[in-house]
Order: sequence, then C-alpha cells, then structure tokens
Amino acid sequence: MPPFSRDSGQLTIFGIQPSVLSNSLHSIVYACLLLSGIFTRSANCPQQSWVLNLPTLRGWKAESTLSLVGFEPTAVVGSWNLSAASSLEATCYSPRGGNYHSITFRFSLSAEIRCHTLPALQYGSYHCSNGVKIDSHCHYSCQLGYHLEGDRSRVCMEEGRWSYSIPSCDIEPPQIRCPDSRERIAEPGKLSAIVYWDPPRAKDSADGIIKKLKRRGPEPGSEFSEGEHLIRYAVYDQAHNRATCKFLVRVRVSRCPTLKAPEHGYLSCTSAGDNYGATCEYQCDGGYELEGARSRVCQSSRQWSGSQARCTPMQINVDVNSVAGLLDQFYEKRRLLVVSAPDSSDRYYKMQNAMLQQATCGLDMRHITVIELVGLPPRDVGRIRELQLSQKIVEELRQLLHISQSRFNVVLIDKDGIDRDRFIQPVTPDELFSFVDMYLLSTQEQSQQHQNRDICE
Repeated sequence: MPPFSRDSGQLTIFGIQPSVLSNSLHSIVYACLLLSGIFTRSANCPQQSWVLNLPTLRGWKAESTLSLVGFEPTAVVGSWNLSAASSLEATCYSPRGGNYHSITFRFSLSAEIRCHTLPALQYGSYHCSNGVKIDSHCHYSCQLGYHLEGDRSRVCMEEGRWSYSIPSCDIEPPQIRCPDSRERIAEPGKLSAIVYWDPPRAKDSADGIIKKLKRRGPEPGSEFSEGEHLIRYAVYDQAHNRATCKFLVRVRVSRCPTLKAPEHGYLSCTSAGDNYGATCEYQCDGGYELEGARSRVCQSSRQWSGSQARCTPMQINVDVNSVAGLLDQFYEKRRLLVVSAPDSSDRYYKMQNAMLQQATCGLDMRHITVIELVGLPPRDVGRIRELQLSQKIVEELRQLLHISQSRFNVVLIDKDGIDRDRFIQPVTPDELFSFVDMYLLSTQEQSQQHQNRDICE
C-alpha cells in the first residue's frame, strides 16, 4: 500500500486491472504527486478486506458498495465502461474502521499519458519527434545571432513530465578586435603627427556577415595633436547584435630645454618654441647688436644647435672710406633719420633737435638712429650721437640722398636703405612714430612694442 495519508493528492492512472470495475479485486497503477515528489506505485484494494468507495457525483450508483463518478452504465448491471469516464475519486477504507489507515485517491482516467505542451522559446524554436507523447524528444535551436543556454533537448517521461529544464536563447554578439594602442613622435617643427592603422577585424558568430561598422574618433591617416586620443569601433551583425572595442593613439612631442632671451633682446621662435624642429632667432633691442649665432634649432637629441647669443651695444665705425661703408652697418638693423640744416642756428633745426632729444626712448624702441648734417662746405659737419663724420662722408651722404645744402630737410630711411619719407619742416615725434608704427614695423616689432608699450611713459 502507499504511505499513510488522508489525501494522497492528484493521481494519474496508468492502468486498472481488470479494466471493468466489478465486485472483485482490482489493481490500480497510479502516479501520485506528494510533497516528497512524483513517484509511481501500484495498489491493490481487495474487496474481502478493504472497501473501495467511489462516490457518485452524477447520481449513477451500483448495487454493490462501489460508486463511480462520471461513468456511463452499460447493459450489464454492476459494471461500468471506463472509456466514458473522465475523473475518479476512490477511497480504500481499513476494515478496522474509522480513518485508521484509510487512503483517498484522486486521479484522472486517461487512455494515454501525455506531457504538457512546451511553451514557445523566445528568439528560438523546438521540434519534437512525437508531439507530447511518452518518449517524444524535443530539440531546441536559436535564431541567427543567438546562442542556446541550457539543455538542447528534452524527453517526455512516463510520469507525464518533461526531463530537464527550459533552455533560453541569449544574444551572442559578433567578435571584434581593435588594433593595438600606438604612440608616435610629433613631426619636426609640428605639435602633431599623422597616424595610420588597419581597420579592426570583425566576424559574426552566426554567419560571418557584418552588417555595419561604426567609428568614433578620427579616421586612419588623420593628424593627431599632442596627447592621448581614444578611438572606438562598434560592429553590428544581421541580428543587430553589437560588439565594441577601443584603443589609444598617443602623440608625444620631443622638446628641448626652454631658451632664455638675451639681455637687451628677445627671441622669435617657430611652432611651440621648444619642440623638435622649432627654430628660434635672436633679436636685439634698438641700439644693440647681436653677437653669436642668429638662430638655433631644436634637434632630435632634445638639444639646441649652436650656443647662446647675446646683445651688446651697437658699435658704429665712422672711420670708413665711403658712405656705403657707413650705411652698410645699419642694413637690416636700424632705421635712419637724417636731419640736414644749412646752419646750427637754423630755427627749424633747433626745433627739431629739441623734440628729438625728448623722444630718445621712442626712437630706440623703433630702432631709429639720428644722423645730423649741419653747415655748408667747407665747414659742414656730421655726427651720429657723439661720433663725428668726415667732411667727405657728409658730402657723399647729401649727394646720395639728394639733400639740399641751403635749406632744412629731414629724410627717413628704412632698414633696407630705402628712402621712405621726407619733411621740409620739423616733424613731431608723434607724427614720426605714427608713420613708422603703421608702415615700417615688422610683426615681431609690433609684438615687442605692444609688450613694452608703457616703457617710455
């Protein structure tokens, strides 16, 4: 007999012998769902010692102590056709009476044991060899781009349940591999480098077909500035699954020690001023001239070519044989303001001389040297500050510049030795400086003047 229970739960019949219930010994084979699980048992309920009571729900009742539920009676009194029955509740009572070792069966009569219909598999499907019948094998598969997790097949067992558990179809992204991270040295004279790489290798796990490849960041062959740059790639397959990868592009700038500007001078550098390939030029303030290399280059060894230059007070040589020898000393270095007067008592000359003496700072800032030519031959004299010019040089200079000896003249000459402006009356420092600032200053001179704009105030 099955274990003692007041209610053994839901049962499923596998067979009743004999198949037609009568007032005799019957053997019932059943599957019983208990708290301990599903198990199969067979039970005999002999009429001689146990009473099998089948209570009636539809009013059909046998003449004996047996009662059936949902059975249609046949022509034979006391027998019932099992094929017409749908459910059955049976209780075996102990001959000792009461509830002692009594047992109740609730089960469904079925000609064939079946498993329940398997639920649909998201992103997949299954195929069964024999539907939901006993020993039917169901095999699972997933759509493209998905992979199966769990058991690939299940079997309908004799107990009317499926073996194993329901598998699932999970997304399987494509495979992608980015290039390795890379570092490049900036190109000479630049703070950037052009970097190339091969496209990432991508493959779909399902059919090998890649539908779309996206990139976030510059494309191969782009120019990258100094620093780190993150490049991302994303790949999509036909099932719209996504995989990503990333790598770094590093651009390093090779630098030399920072150069210092010389005293009474300044530096003019290309690029960043200290990177590989940068060129720095030394320039001196007005009244000073350069000693040493004019320019230096930052080399791949991170060292500067040449040596430090310096600015020294300009030494003017007036002991020359020609006016060309005098003017060559100022070429590309200084501008010249030539003031000529027939006599030192000339009213215009005195006015001009007084204004220029008060504008020394502005003249030096704009690299202007004043040359004075005073008097008539043979008593004419010339001077640059305290330096005296020979009478020969004075005469040649007046002839070269077409300056009249008999009246007041002022001539402005640029650093290339070109006559840029003339005045027949005294010119104020403001007028002179305005003209120079507007037309004659180089870009570097403008920058220096802006930095030192308050120095002459």
